[in-house]
Parts: sequence; C-alpha cells; structure tokens
Amino acid sequence: MTTILVTGGTGTLGGPVCEKLRAEGHDVRVLSRHSPPYAVDLRRGGPLLDRAVDGVDAIVHCTNITRHDEQAARLLIEAAHRAGVPHLLYISIVGVDRVPLGYYRAKYAVERRIQQSGLGWTILRTTQFHDLILRLLEGLAKPPVMLLPKAVRDQPMEVTEAAYRLAELAAGPPAGRVADMGGPEVRTFAELAAAYLRASGKQRRIVEVPLPGKVYRGLRHGGHLAPESAVGRVTFEEFLTARFDEGSAPDRPTT
Repeated sequence: MTTILVTGGTGTLGGPVCEKLRAEGHDVRVLSRHSPPYAVDLRRGGPLLDRAVDGVDAIVHCTNITRHDEQAARLLIEAAHRAGVPHLLYISIVGVDRVPLGYYRAKYAVERRIQQSGLGWTILRTTQFHDLILRLLEGLAKPPVMLLPKAVRDQPMEVTEAAYRLAELAAGPPAGRVADMGGPEVRTFAELAAAYLRASGKQRRIVEVPLPGKVYRGLRHGGHLAPESAVGRVTFEEFLTARFDEGSAPDRPTT
C-alpha cells in the first residue's frame, strides 16, 4: 500500500481517481480548497500544503485551475521537492502544443515546468471528457437556434476511463510522457449536438458557422484529436443515456 495525494480530489476527475485508488488499497489524501484536513488553495500554497505532501509516495495533480495554473504547479513542485516526493503525475489535454487556446497554452506550460522540475514525473494527455461536451451543448441549446462552429470535430471520452488509467499510473514508477488516451469515436460537433437533442428531448435548429482566428483553425484541422489513440469504450450516446435515463448506465472499466 502506498500513500497518494490527489489534488482536486473532489472534482469530476479527481473523485473517481480517489475511489479507484482506495479500492486498490492505497492510502489516499484529498487536497481541495474546501475539503479538510487538506483544504488548500494551490494558487497560494502555505504550511498546509507542506503537510499534505509530507510522506506521500506520489501526487496525482488533477486540480483544474483556469487562472494561475502555472503558479499553482510551481508551488506544488516546490512543496514536493521539500518533502522528497518521488513521483508527480499530471493530467493534460491532447493538442495543448497544437491549438493556441489560452487554457491549452497554460496546460502546456505546466507540462514543461513538471518535465524540468527534477522530480520523477508522468504526464497523461486525454481528449475532452463527455461532461465538458455536455456542458458546452447545454449552453449552446439555450437559444432556439444552436450555433455551432463549422467543420469542428471532437473525440469525447468517459472520465472514469481516464481516472482508472491515472490510478494505475500513480501506483507505478514515473513513466514520463505516456501514450495519449482518446474517446472511441471522432464525431462532428453537429453530430454530438444532434445526439444531445435526442437524449434531452429538446428541439433546436442547428446552424454551423465558420469562425475567425487561429484557435478555430487549429480545431478545424483536428489538433485536439487523437484518432490513433481511440482506446475509450463508452460512446457519447451511452454517456447521454446514463445521464438522462438513470435506469441505464454505460459499461464502466473494471481494471
């Protein structure tokens, strides 16, 4: 049994990571801004962060910070150095080095900081999770017409599949940059929107519009996709069925 700290351990990804690690017999510490005994804001650090990392065998960095992400990573790395933590595992996104989105650039900067940290490290990139695509579509469906970016595709995957892979990696030695994980299917955004409308029972007109800028061009060219790493099993339709029909759930990974 090892002691593993999960940052963002109460979140959409961190929660199932913690569940899987506990099921495997590991001692899990959860670091989250509002979760004692390690209620830490990683953007500020402090003595409680040092207590959280003291004596752990690995850190799984799942915290999703949209601002000051690199600063949080710096403070976490410094605390890990002081405590002599042998393994830091980071979850990143496919395409952070290809799509010039501000959030992606921040994630890529964190990747580079971890790689240069002097710690043992592992980085896993995945495509977007089903939950994020659903939130985007819910927002786009508020008007009577759904305006979608034209010719953009996505490859959503089930969050628990990524969580189980993270738990597996956390229990092992540092592995560097491991193989990417992608969802089972590359779909157009219009196809995903149509699936959402069917599952939710909403009726909306879908209109695809071209957008300006380098970010849209990067997405249209598939910089955020990993068709060669389509290892996920749960499709977007299966995810929607589980979300809108509690009596039916998609198959979950068992290992």
